[in-house]
Amino acid sequence: MPTLRPYALTIAGFDPSAGAGVLADVKTLEASGVYGLAACTALTVQTDVAFERVNWVPLVDIQAQVQPLLARFEVGFVKVGLIESLPLLLELLQWLRAQNPLIQVVWDPVLKATAGYEFHPQPDSQLLKAICQNLALITPNRPEALRLYPAATAEAAAETLAAQCPVLLKGGHAAGALATDVLLAAGQQHVFGAPRLPHGAKHGSGCVLSAAVLARLALGDDLAEACWAGKTYTTAFLASTETLLGYHSLS
Repeated sequence: MPTLRPYALTIAGFDPSAGAGVLADVKTLEASGVYGLAACTALTVQTDVAFERVNWVPLVDIQAQVQPLLARFEVGFVKVGLIESLPLLLELLQWLRAQNPLIQVVWDPVLKATAGYEFHPQPDSQLLKAICQNLALITPNRPEALRLYPAATAEAAAETLAAQCPVLLKGGHAAGALATDVLLAAGQQHVFGAPRLPHGAKHGSGCVLSAAVLARLALGDDLAEACWAGKTYTTAFLASTETLLGYHSLS
């Protein structure tokens, strides 16, 4: 009899191109050996190259989607992606913790669409601190880290964020032959590098990475192992095509 897969939940936006958001997350979870559950936070009108508009799902309707899933399935690991506002995010995180105090939440801070649409202004420092204190991991790219906490460098911003929760600083926006991600957790740094690919730009790559990390956490990896496995999965995804939409392969 096949081994039952663990469950993981993504709470994120709906992208009709399936390159980002809940569709990309569930594909990643499935390919990683995890059963993916999903709740929608936003209905977007977009493709891999253009973002037109978004209709937000109210918090009460997000909760209505999530509550029966938590009641029916053993969910210990959750990812949150695109969401209407950061105050709403904090409400959602606190509500999730009330449903299950042991739940582990990964936040992929989608602050701006690839096509240029901006979702969130720079957050208040106290609000950001409260959000981080409810997280198991935050996965900003370099511009997102600087948007969340303005500093001289993305590394300095990540170090400040890491005082509140573990941070996986993604290196896709940096220069150099290697795309290097850095995990800052418990006063330590773990560095994960992979060759930078000539056609590696992909719509939704940040969604894929955070979902891949979530999958490995649900499978029992520790945080550093999960981030390395997520990096490996995402590198294969980036190498899968020469277009902006990548492929997911069953492991």
